[in-house]
Amino acid sequence: MSFIRTGLREIALKVRRQRTRIALRHERRLLQKSEINLGREGTMQAANFPELRNEIVALKKLEQEQKEVALRIAQIEEGIKKIEADRQQNARDQNAAIAKLEVEKKPLLQQRHQAKHTADLCERELAAVERRIQENDATDRDLLKQLAELQGLNPQPADLEAKSASISSRRARLPEERAELVRARLGSADAARLAKEKLIAAEAELAVVEKNIERTRSEFEARDRKLNDNIRTQQEAVQEARTQHQTVEERKNPAYLSIGRHLAAQGIAPPNAPHLLAEAHRRREAVDRHLQHRDELALLSSKIDKQELRKFYFSVFSVLALLAIILPVAFQSPRKREWLPQQTDTILSINTDQFERADLPKRWRKDQPDTWPRIWPGLIGAAASTPRLDVLRDAVRITRAVSSDETGKTREFVLVEGRRNVSRAIRGIADDKSFEKRTINGLPVWERPPGFAVARVGPATLAVGAPGEVDELVRVRLGMKPDLKITGQLFDRFQALDRESALRLISRNPPDLSRVFHPIFTRELLDVSQLLGLALTLQNPVKAKLLLKLNSSEGATQLARSLRDDPQHWLHLSDSELLLYSQPPEIQRQGNSNLELRFVIPENSARLLLGRIAKTDAVEMATTH
Repeated sequence: MSFIRTGLREIALKVRRQRTRIALRHERRLLQKSEINLGREGTMQAANFPELRNEIVALKKLEQEQKEVALRIAQIEEGIKKIEADRQQNARDQNAAIAKLEVEKKPLLQQRHQAKHTADLCERELAAVERRIQENDATDRDLLKQLAELQGLNPQPADLEAKSASISSRRARLPEERAELVRARLGSADAARLAKEKLIAAEAELAVVEKNIERTRSEFEARDRKLNDNIRTQQEAVQEARTQHQTVEERKNPAYLSIGRHLAAQGIAPPNAPHLLAEAHRRREAVDRHLQHRDELALLSSKIDKQELRKFYFSVFSVLALLAIILPVAFQSPRKREWLPQQTDTILSINTDQFERADLPKRWRKDQPDTWPRIWPGLIGAAASTPRLDVLRDAVRITRAVSSDETGKTREFVLVEGRRNVSRAIRGIADDKSFEKRTINGLPVWERPPGFAVARVGPATLAVGAPGEVDELVRVRLGMKPDLKITGQLFDRFQALDRESALRLISRNPPDLSRVFHPIFTRELLDVSQLLGLALTLQNPVKAKLLLKLNSSEGATQLARSLRDDPQHWLHLSDSELLLYSQPPEIQRQGNSNLELRFVIPENSARLLLGRIAKTDAVEMATTH
């Protein structure tokens, strides 16, 4: 195994070399910065060294270029300040011009308001005169009508002459009043026309002033936009000049670096910053130390046996390839799985936690304490006889699977999933003298007469029941017999039922359910179904989810229509008048031939349903009474 130590040593050396390279890169950057700072401050001392003359000349050229750029920046900034002053002056001029025009506008606005008020008054007067003329005409027509009615009376009244004279006198005054009103209308019409002409003239003068104000504002705003564009252009020019200034400053760094390295090599420090020389020397020592360490690590790595290193790399590659094959298979396998025989037709799964917390079992135990002790053992079957294990306290789930052969004989397989590791229960069974131990391919099975066996088929799973059925489960778990595939139709639909439901029931041969349990569903519903699944939550109210798979898409469509039109014909307990729903079910179509029904079950129906699954008649008697 020396090649493993050699490989691990080489990996450790690689890690150390990588860390050294990272540290060396960092120290080189710090050394370069310190030498540049030393060269920047020691330019005056560098003038004493002829070998640095080229760097001094390059620095002077760059500094001259920087001065020109700085002068241009100052000129542009001065231009920006001038443009800003022009903008402020433009704003002041605009405010003054607008204020002057507003002063001119104010009396015109008042004249317009006065003319409008006068025009409105004249219009109202003219309308009043028109109304009085119409009232005069209406009065004349009314008096004429009264006179005609009076003369048409038979027999005529005694005061006919007096009334006729009164009406005639009143009618005689109306033409004079109307003439006066007509003359008044002419005068009001002339006054209204003159007032309207004055209003039009005032509005025309006001419009001229408002147009002048708008034109003036537009002119000043256009000038302000032009000045603003100039400022933006100048600011962009300043930014470009500053970028150029920074670029020139960075171009000086190579010259500063050469000067700094020469001063550091000569040990000359600038008088105004002597600490820069010590900083450069300290950084140079750090770089040399990292270089030496890198060379030492490279030497150690070169002494490693290359043949053993190749063996190590080949082993690591083989392990990784094997993991690449195994891990996908491991992750695709289910975390929890019911190892059941392939010929399983019906599965009943009971969640003990949900049964303990549900409202219906609590009320049932309280209301009918003599009935419930027969329901629970009937539901869990052979799991009730599990030794050394309290099913309600120590088990999480109980799974009962039923299969049938060609002769119609049924076999039941029971799995008890513990809340934790069942090693303690297995030790207690092993110490029990009434159990006899035997093995199947190394897996122990304990058998107790008459006709009971138990075996451990998982870390927290026990197989219990008749010896033949337990042996079958052990062979399925060991792979000696085919199991119920997790990708099969039955298991897929079983997983579609809510795992947290108190009870789950599924069958891929629904007509045979009546042989496994007491009749639950109607014969018509069982005959049209290829697969039937039921999930119950026993809270208040009791809710159910029913899955149905039919022979064809047309059959699913027809059954869905029938369930909507006549649900009581399909959804009632067999041989009973109790319905399985309190409200019409919610029906959903899944795929071509699958239906999902959700509904609330009345409590009496739920109790009778559980009693028939438990195969006891006590519930039917209690429900009947």
